[in-house]
Amino acid sequence: MKRRNWIQAVTLTTAGALMNSPLLGRSQSRGSSAQPSTDDRAYWVSILTKMASPILDRISKERFRAEMPIVKSETYDYIDPSVGYLEAFGRLLAGMAPWLALPDNKTAEGKLRAKFKQQALLGIQHGVNPASADYFSWRSKSKQPLVDAAHLAQAFMRAPKALWDPLPQVTKQQVITEFKHLRWIKPNESNWLLFAAMTETFLYSIGEDCVREKIDYAVNKFDQEWYVGDGWYSDGARFSFDHYNGYVIHCMQVETLKNNLSADAKYQTMYDRAYKRMQRYAHHLERMISPEGTYPVVGRSATYRNAAFQPLAAVALDGKLPTDLSNGQVRAALTAVLKHIYADRIFHEDGWMALGFLNADQGNIADSYTNSGSLYTASLSFLPLGLPPTHAFWSDAAAQWSSQKAFAGLPFPKDYYVTY
Repeated sequence: MKRRNWIQAVTLTTAGALMNSPLLGRSQSRGSSAQPSTDDRAYWVSILTKMASPILDRISKERFRAEMPIVKSETYDYIDPSVGYLEAFGRLLAGMAPWLALPDNKTAEGKLRAKFKQQALLGIQHGVNPASADYFSWRSKSKQPLVDAAHLAQAFMRAPKALWDPLPQVTKQQVITEFKHLRWIKPNESNWLLFAAMTETFLYSIGEDCVREKIDYAVNKFDQEWYVGDGWYSDGARFSFDHYNGYVIHCMQVETLKNNLSADAKYQTMYDRAYKRMQRYAHHLERMISPEGTYPVVGRSATYRNAAFQPLAAVALDGKLPTDLSNGQVRAALTAVLKHIYADRIFHEDGWMALGFLNADQGNIADSYTNSGSLYTASLSFLPLGLPPTHAFWSDAAAQWSSQKAFAGLPFPKDYYVTY
């Protein structure tokens, strides 16, 4: 089957494949997406299934490291490309976690979700077991495992009852051991501070000792020093115009603070402020989506694709969209983005995601730290799948988003900067 046509053929089944109704293909993805739609959720699930299946099917059978090809960028300069396996798994689960946390049911989607959840639990067990063929490169000399331990911690904190509580005690202890081992890594003065804060916060959340200095240093840097205004953070001392506010900063800042509220009253004020800033940034993200469903490709890590929209997805999941953004317009806008990105050659014939942006021919845009495992950061914009199908995000009719209204000559909300 040609890569271009996979979306039209992919379907959901009761045991882990896909439903029998055809989904929207490339020819239907251009132009307005503002008409009511009943299959947006099935479409999102189909893409996440395409993304997850090669990883979860293999790691659950201890065939992941043997069968996933690690393709490096043309300028790759990391000392240990084997860190790519943890990258793929941790980042995938960080985006899938809210969906996996939904209650089990007998629907086709529910059965698919249950299968993935069991595979993910097996994958965690294999990934931290030194005797397993799929043991991750925790003991690498590279600092990269800290990044993806943070994403795995993010998954645990987003879905503790689905992904942490059911684990065998021996596995839990192995996770704790690996997270504590990573304390040798001194994070860069950038979004990397939040990776250390996330692993330590997770340890705190399960009653383990944590290095609180790592948590406080990170959240204070972003709260006080690196906030540049109007919902935007600087990624370090110097501002760069890229999507790292979406890929990492907003959600990890908010989740770190949220999971430390019981530690000290000071975190509540910081959390409330961080959340308002994330809501403001969600405003920007919604307005970045063009009438056709494209968005500005700026800065580093363009291969992370739709992960840029993680904060907008997060506030939708929390039911805290800004008052002038409706569920129908946000779902329609995000769906339009997905139909642009996933309509071409994102996946190789063997099912793995390709370096590049829309296709493998664009591999030269991959950064020096990017390998094929890095690409699964894209799962981070799928957070609203954690809302049940009856939620307004999925049940409301699709509506025009801001740029569609603006360029169609229709009334649309004014936009002003904020001072928090």
